[in-house]
Amino acid sequence: MDITPQALRGALGRFATGVTIITCLDAAGGQRVGITANSFSALSLEPPLVLWSLRCASASLAAFEQASHFAINVLAEGQLGLSRRFASGKEPDKFGEGQWSEGLGGAPVLAGCTAVFECENVSRQVAGDHVLFVGRVLRLADAALPPLLFHGGRYHLLGEIL
Repeated sequence: MDITPQALRGALGRFATGVTIITCLDAAGGQRVGITANSFSALSLEPPLVLWSLRCASASLAAFEQASHFAINVLAEGQLGLSRRFASGKEPDKFGEGQWSEGLGGAPVLAGCTAVFECENVSRQVAGDHVLFVGRVLRLADAALPPLLFHGGRYHLLGEIL
C-alpha cells in the first residue's frame, strides 16, 4: 500500500486522542491567539515537559513561535462547542465564548477544563510540514471531569471504564 497523505491521515485517525485549545499572547500585537489541536503529548516528567505541533501553513504559527508562554487547555466533554469554535477559520472572535483568564505570559486559560498546563516556550523544531513546540510546565490544574475525545475524524465521549 502506498503511504499517501490520505492513507496516513486515515490510519492516524484510528488513534484516539484528547482535544485541546492551545493559546498564547501574540508578542507583536498583544492579541490572544488560540487553536484547537489534538497533537498534544507528555514528553518528560523530570523536567516537566510537554510537546505539541502546528502546521507550518497555520496563520497562527508566527504568534506561537514568538510567544514566551503558551497554555494547553484540555477540554472536558461539555466544551465541544468551544473546540469547534477554535477549529473554525471563520470565527471572528474565538474568545467571545467561555470563561477566560490571563495565565503566565498572558496566555489565555479556560475555566472548566479537565486539565490546564501553563508552559514556558522552550524549544521549536521544524519537522516535515509541522513545527514541534516543547514547553516546560510551570503551573498546572486538573479536575475530575470527563474529557472530550477525538477518534476517526469525530468527537466522542469517554464511555465505560473497563
